[in-house]
Amino acid sequence: MGIYLSTPKTEKFSEDGENDRVRYGLSSMQGWRAAMEDAHAAYPDLDESTSFFGVYDGHGGKVVAKFCAKYLHQQVLKHEPYATGDIGASVHRAFFRMDEMMRGQRGWRELAILGDKIDKFTGMIEGLIWSPKGGEGIDQDDDWAIEEGPHSDFSGPTSGSTACVAILRNNQLVVANAGDSRCVISRKGQAYNLSRDHKPDLEAEKERILKAGGFIHAGRVNGSLNLSRAIGDMEFKQNKLLPAEKQTVSANPDINTVELCDDDDFLVLACDGIWYIYLYLMPFSFRL
Repeated sequence: MGIYLSTPKTEKFSEDGENDRVRYGLSSMQGWRAAMEDAHAAYPDLDESTSFFGVYDGHGGKVVAKFCAKYLHQQVLKHEPYATGDIGASVHRAFFRMDEMMRGQRGWRELAILGDKIDKFTGMIEGLIWSPKGGEGIDQDDDWAIEEGPHSDFSGPTSGSTACVAILRNNQLVVANAGDSRCVISRKGQAYNLSRDHKPDLEAEKERILKAGGFIHAGRVNGSLNLSRAIGDMEFKQNKLLPAEKQTVSANPDINTVELCDDDDFLVLACDGIWYIYLYLMPFSFRL
């Protein structure tokens, strides 16, 4: 999906950081794509005891990946299970919340801003819907109130994104994944998958797709999308008789909870482009 360049863009963006729990580095490269469609989130201090990291591999455009990088970690904090220590339930709800938030007038407006498809002049012409870009910090107070306007019936973006996130609290690691980005842990020098690719040919995925009225052709959902779970991709989520988790393409994440130990070396989050986050967990004997 998308247009390719005649030669790849090989400039790399990298950064690193740490606190008393974790040390991390991340890097990305655009490669052959005409535009960078991937995004990341790195919040070593999501709260006083929790760290959050995520990679988002966009397809059909960059806006859904950027939307997830801006808002998904905030939504994890907002749901009631998080306060009681059930991180898995909270992040599960946050994945579905992304699709809900991208609908309607406010969703259209935010995606337009993130996609650079709107300027101040255009915004004023379309009913004074322009507003400055909101803050991107963790503590943004935002209940995402419904807005009325010319795009109130907006069903959401046709582009989409995978999401693979790792949340660390004390010795507990929670990994949530929808799509084909990956999380791998090194334990005693051996690599172990903490995520599973969601592809249309998997039996459980195929069953859901067919029951929702979709089909699979050449390994792609409706002959178009080569993964079976993603955030966004609203054209595959229009069956009003089915809940969100049973749509042709679903944002429903697999949740994997792991107790970390001294045998764990490091953790890698990556998408199938060239983008990764490399984590060293400080309480253990982690080395590159």
